[in-house]
Amino acid sequence: MDKKGKIMAVHGDFVQIDDMGTRARAEIYIAAGCFWGVEAYYKRVFGILETKVGYANGQVPETSYEELARTGHVETVRLLYDSNKIDLAEILERFYRLVDPFSLNRQGNDIGTQYRSGLYYTDDMAAKLITYSLDNFEGIQGRKTAIEVAPLEHFIEAEEYHQDYLGKKPNGYCHINIFDADKPLFPGSDLPTDETLKESLSPLSYDILRKAATERPFTSPLDQTFTEGIYVDIATGQPLFSSRDKYDAGCGWPSFTKPITSDILDYRVDESIPHRTRVEVTSKNTNHLGHVFEDGPVSEGSLRYCINGAALRFIPFLQMDEAGYAELKPFVVRIS
Repeated sequence: MDKKGKIMAVHGDFVQIDDMGTRARAEIYIAAGCFWGVEAYYKRVFGILETKVGYANGQVPETSYEELARTGHVETVRLLYDSNKIDLAEILERFYRLVDPFSLNRQGNDIGTQYRSGLYYTDDMAAKLITYSLDNFEGIQGRKTAIEVAPLEHFIEAEEYHQDYLGKKPNGYCHINIFDADKPLFPGSDLPTDETLKESLSPLSYDILRKAATERPFTSPLDQTFTEGIYVDIATGQPLFSSRDKYDAGCGWPSFTKPITSDILDYRVDESIPHRTRVEVTSKNTNHLGHVFEDGPVSEGSLRYCINGAALRFIPFLQMDEAGYAELKPFVVRIS
């Protein structure tokens, strides 16, 4: 949707929101084994703007593919991403699922220091979130990982034939299933039957989720809830939004600047109001949630996810471990 409210790209009933809102560029450098597959995986993730493969943090400022074992560099992917569309916490969560985090100097069939796993940052905020995220991950796993965390010292772009290698040669070697990028990180439980939903939900919640109803403004207690935690689909428990992205829009409904992960929502054309086209927001299992508009905070991407409170359940931060959402704590904490 552009600034005049025109939908930019429609495929069937679904809307692509790539061009909605404003961008904020950030970067992170990740090493997860052979960089061909790592790059191809992240290219499939919404919010990643640009990728580049290269060699990072060796013993000298220059190297080449043939010299890696001698110079101590690691095969690395530079990710340029839109932080208004995807959170660094999500990039890190995907990283943990790509690597064998306990393997030292080996990923898949590739062995050597050039295949060590690592996270390399260029600013203090990223460093702090990486530290918190990795500590949280290791706490859940119950042991330390072999993941190297360090400031980026240097990054040498790899030879041209390595760039987008699997895009050029789709049948090339890859220890990573790049199509895992298309699966929701946190899918939630299966959607109950309509009969079960009618029995377990209030009539209002059922009508919102299954009939695209709208609650009256200023009626949901969640509109003015600003304590730390996550907001999940009331029917499936699928995590949808974080308190870190919530703000008071003054519209009477809970409002957020982005979803908790970039893959959790679908967007549809809504022409139910005559002479007005809107973008409907649904969860991946087609539960109606609300709408997204482009009148949100400019510094956060200009998007306003206007969501019915009766479609959500709030999980306070201090209850996230007990409720089974410990992995999502890095999406909630505010780093300063």
